[in-house]
Amino acid sequence: MFRFSFLFAALCLAASLAHAAGFRLIEIPGSGSLQPLNGAVWYPCNQTPGDEKVGPFVLSVAKDCPVTGEKLPLVVISHGRGGTFLDHNDTAEALADAGFVVAAINHPGDNAMDNTRTNDFSVFVERPADIKRLIDFMLGSWPAAARINANDIGIFGFSRGGYTGLVAAGANPYFGKSLRLCDGVDTPLCDQVHKGELPELVHDPRIKAAVIADPVSIFFTKDSFSNVKIPVQLWRSELGGGGVTPESVANIVGEMPTKPDVHFVPHSQHFSFMTPCSVEFMQSAREICADRADFDRISFHKVFNPEVLVFFRQYLTDTHNPE
Repeated sequence: MFRFSFLFAALCLAASLAHAAGFRLIEIPGSGSLQPLNGAVWYPCNQTPGDEKVGPFVLSVAKDCPVTGEKLPLVVISHGRGGTFLDHNDTAEALADAGFVVAAINHPGDNAMDNTRTNDFSVFVERPADIKRLIDFMLGSWPAAARINANDIGIFGFSRGGYTGLVAAGANPYFGKSLRLCDGVDTPLCDQVHKGELPELVHDPRIKAAVIADPVSIFFTKDSFSNVKIPVQLWRSELGGGGVTPESVANIVGEMPTKPDVHFVPHSQHFSFMTPCSVEFMQSAREICADRADFDRISFHKVFNPEVLVFFRQYLTDTHNPE
């Protein structure tokens, strides 16, 4: 009863503060060996939203409208293997409607438009660094950076993005000397692995809360999470998929020093955490879009998005993180 009352009160508060979701595409310039990062930002604005077709999705947003509000919390999104910055657009829109700035990017070499390095070990090292670059951009070069509260930053990660979010929050994966992704591969990075040298991974202490859905966890051990001190909301599917098993996700729950807020979703599969598919997307990505007959993704997201919002509201506020 308490949880329901808390959720209801929080949603009433969200409704009273609701805005339209503004939307802008972004490109973070590359430098040296770093490739550009392409993505988008959702944010609160006072204009009436309209339908905006982006890729296979129709978003209800106000494109390029001015940002409304000050000291806005920021949530960054990391997509799964071969995904895009649009994979969680309904969650991003729900947060922006409630006063958050939400930024998502395509991870270079591991996205739907460029999968040249999807099976390379390098993406597991570079993904957390991509997130740090995204946060740096949002707090620095983004035109409305001054409206963001740098003390209120969270991350949402799904699948490989869940791995990314946990590492960015402080987790240390163990790759070992016999990493399968480095079998027969002669690169400086794999040479490091063969020698038993752990590549330097990027953690970002600016991240204060994380929502993680069905993370890839094959590289995590019981010692991986000793430096994860922030609140974590962990979502588990019943059926798994995409290389993620229900058991692998369940195993990390007991390994975190601070118990996460765990949500188990009956009848769901791995991709159920992604935005409900448009008809156009369903035709080209049935494996991602098809849920069991006894599971309604649209109805689930009407519960999922508010729960994510309540969690981030609880931990990303000026009260919890005074300047």
